[in-house]
Amino acid sequence: MTMLSRVLGLVRDMVIARYFGAGTAADAFFVAFKIPNFLRRLFAEGAFSQAFVPVLSSYREKRDISEVKRLVDAVAGSLGLVLLAVTLVAMLGAPVLTTIFAPGFLGDDVKFALASDMLRITFPYLLLISLTAFAGGILNSYDRFAIPAFTPVLLNLAMIGAAIFLAPVMDEPVMALAWGVFIAGALQLFFQLPFLMRLGLLPRPRVDYKHEGVSRILKLMAPALFGVSVSQINLLLDTVLASFLQTGSVSWLYYSDRLSELPLGVFGIAIATVILPSLSRKHAAASKDQFAATLDWAVRAVLLIGVPAALALALLAEPLIATLFHYGEVTDRDVTMSAQSLRAYSAGLLAFMLIKVLAPGFFSREDTKTPVKIGVIAMVANMAFNLALIVPLAHAGLALATSISAWLNGYLLWRGLRKEGVWKSQPGWPRFLIQLLVANAALAAVVFWLNAPVADWLAASGLQRAIDMGILVVAGVAAYFVALALVGVRVRQFRQK
Repeated sequence: MTMLSRVLGLVRDMVIARYFGAGTAADAFFVAFKIPNFLRRLFAEGAFSQAFVPVLSSYREKRDISEVKRLVDAVAGSLGLVLLAVTLVAMLGAPVLTTIFAPGFLGDDVKFALASDMLRITFPYLLLISLTAFAGGILNSYDRFAIPAFTPVLLNLAMIGAAIFLAPVMDEPVMALAWGVFIAGALQLFFQLPFLMRLGLLPRPRVDYKHEGVSRILKLMAPALFGVSVSQINLLLDTVLASFLQTGSVSWLYYSDRLSELPLGVFGIAIATVILPSLSRKHAAASKDQFAATLDWAVRAVLLIGVPAALALALLAEPLIATLFHYGEVTDRDVTMSAQSLRAYSAGLLAFMLIKVLAPGFFSREDTKTPVKIGVIAMVANMAFNLALIVPLAHAGLALATSISAWLNGYLLWRGLRKEGVWKSQPGWPRFLIQLLVANAALAAVVFWLNAPVADWLAASGLQRAIDMGILVVAGVAAYFVALALVGVRVRQFRQK
């Protein structure tokens, strides 16, 4: 389901690129969309989910269904009230938020006004999608993973529909994308409610900040803001600095980030989503060996997909950008510039994925203090790298700074788990790393052999690019997995016990 969502996300971005390119309107929309989307990842999928799921899992493991239902009702009411207040304030203060998150727009009245107007439409998405994440957290805790994973498909369909059908009838076509985001938020929330009803956990919201479970969640949330979501803060800082660079920089970063998000979302976030409730239950049941084995399984699974994904993004940056986005308003130069930042993001892709599966090792044990310390270190480092690299490398320097700080973040999380005795390497690591090396060498050899010069990709028709990319992808994937099979890797080794 996550794969379907991410593929449709790429289709969505292809449609946006075709209709709006990388100019003033696109830059303004990406900022207006990125602000609530950033807060969604920070609060809904970041701090809130990492705090809520362990507490809910603990209630499910140790208490009866009536107490679980009271927790759900109290969280729904308390969270909903805060989100409603934040949304109203943000809509009234949209120009202030635009100034904070895209200060470089202040010199362009048209871009600034457009971003502020669209932000008033897109910001309620935070309220709707946070409640959607709350519903998804309940479903995930009860091992109903498919429905929350499918829900983002509705966002992509709504935005594609808005770009194709709504934009042509609007005075300012790009405003259609903002309305598409708002409509998607409502669709995603209401889609999940019937499934909560089947579990008997459809919330009847009541505000109760004194509820024991709500208090635990709030205590865990504050430091969790800087934990697993630190990479999102770094990406937003990139947008702030990119707003000072030449027009198109925000869009170039967006398109390249979206490509790196595909493997991150399909595998990194999917694995993290599955292991968090599992780790939480194993911690509650005091199963230390099973806890360590689950973490080890998650890291190996990430390496199995993350290493070839990062390698492929680096080797095929221009062909991928050209195949997906080189239509309509997107120029040859846009492809070249986006490819620069894609290579920089690919250098940190594996780190982004490892952060997603290492952080639950802390959150599942209701330890949010350690990730907050690590997150602050990584954020400060990211700003230092930004300032050092933005002058020589422009927008690509911002992407590279994010990747370097992600590696620092991932390393510190891993070291912390080892130090606390939570991470224990399972047998077979040296052999597994050699197997990975051989398989990735086979992948690189096939890509080098089949790939054409960049000029050929830019000159080819859209259909020809799609065919050539399809051949490259199939050949590369086949080479990689055949090589893995030849060196002894089997699917059964990755079936979690």
